[in-house]
Amino acid sequence: MAGFNSVAELKPFKFMWKIKVKIIRLWKQYSAGGGLTIEMVLVDSMGEKIHATVKQELASQFEPRLTQGASKILINFSLNHSCGSYRTTKHAYKIGFLSTTRVKVCEELPRELSGLQPVKFGDLLDGSLNTDYLVDIIGQIVEVSHVEVVSVNGKDTQKISLELRNTEDERLPMVLWGNFANDVNEAIQMRSGHSIICVLRFGKIKIWKDDRSVSNAYNVSDVSLNPNMAEVAEFVS
Repeated sequence: MAGFNSVAELKPFKFMWKIKVKIIRLWKQYSAGGGLTIEMVLVDSMGEKIHATVKQELASQFEPRLTQGASKILINFSLNHSCGSYRTTKHAYKIGFLSTTRVKVCEELPRELSGLQPVKFGDLLDGSLNTDYLVDIIGQIVEVSHVEVVSVNGKDTQKISLELRNTEDERLPMVLWGNFANDVNEAIQMRSGHSIICVLRFGKIKIWKDDRSVSNAYNVSDVSLNPNMAEVAEFVS
């Protein structure tokens, strides 16, 4: 990483950082206070991750240059404390784009650099994981419910309940909402009779009467079935 800073060393009070990263997740998020922002999770070649935000007034400037899966060089940005109950990385800080931030094209970082860090079912179920942080999960779907339509904040929303099994035969309940419920239900129907490995990125740990489960979190999460990933091949073997 000659000439580049590592994500691990990023901290406030300095602007002229220069990093080479892959955008492993990108989504838009609306909040009453901040309007429509672009949110990203970035990973460097060492596998270190950090969250990044482009505020509403800069979104049109940067949106054409940012795509999920692309590798970019970022120069000159701010760093702010990471807080809240939907944190995408363990990094103490998150990147804020400035009007003077530069985004440069670069050679692609390796395809297998996914930033996926699946947690252990046991750690999630016994309460040892901090629920402020979103988690990655990998498991085989062994139980699935019908899609239900439930009212959430006065709006009809699809819901599907699943059970995942890991390589130690531990079971983890998972609930998917909205489009994910429909998409996963259709995919399962098409693959009936075949083993289905589910990868949930940036899932939210839920607690109800001391029982723990995982679900998708707003626009942040990503769900894929039998994706072509080294981690899935390793899980199956």
